[in-house]
Amino acid sequence: MKFRALNLFAAVARKSCHTLRRRFRRPLPGQFQAYSHTLPDRYPWLFNFARANIGDSAGARILSFGCSHGEEVFTLRKYFPSAMIKGIDIEPGNISRCEARAQSGDASGITFAVAANTETEPAEFYDAIFCLAVLCLGDLTVSGARRSDPHLYFKDFERMVTDFSRCLKPGGILFLHTTNFRFGDTAVSRNFDIVFEASLAQLAPDVLFDNDNRLLSGARYLPVGFRKRYSALRQ
Repeated sequence: MKFRALNLFAAVARKSCHTLRRRFRRPLPGQFQAYSHTLPDRYPWLFNFARANIGDSAGARILSFGCSHGEEVFTLRKYFPSAMIKGIDIEPGNISRCEARAQSGDASGITFAVAANTETEPAEFYDAIFCLAVLCLGDLTVSGARRSDPHLYFKDFERMVTDFSRCLKPGGILFLHTTNFRFGDTAVSRNFDIVFEASLAQLAPDVLFDNDNRLLSGARYLPVGFRKRYSALRQ
């Protein structure tokens, strides 16, 4: 009987460990979102705002950060037929799928690259950067985590969005939707003005954490569009 009890305990322990591993999928180094789920035209209300405020000139440059399988990039092409659009993603397999799709249709002005961040992108280059459902980890929400660490750290989020700022032209717009941290908690946010907010119904259920990686219980954050001030370089 004792031997059977020990075997049962071991089986339960193995199942618990397997469940925990499934709940927190191990990301690649430098990766936030460990899942590649995406949909075409996922945020039409946001893309319509972007089109109305950025315009569609041949000189417009747009970056889709964390482009996954390319649905966002090809959706943006419909909203910005004349713009140069670049998609980057940390997963080489995702970029391979994007490039294969581009070769099968009209993808003029669209490029893709494997990258974990924007450090190799030129400064003051983009009119808009879209980072949607990338700087987050849904496992933190479903697990009931009280802290984001050791899975995500505010300092990494801040470093990422600070470099987004470097890549944006003055007057350019940064779109951040579904993140586990608030852009307004970063130092670089002082160089931006909020220009667009989501409704509560448009927010994902993902939880938020403060700059010490602690859960902000019940907190919601509506701002999703931030325009870089023309005076940012002098601050």
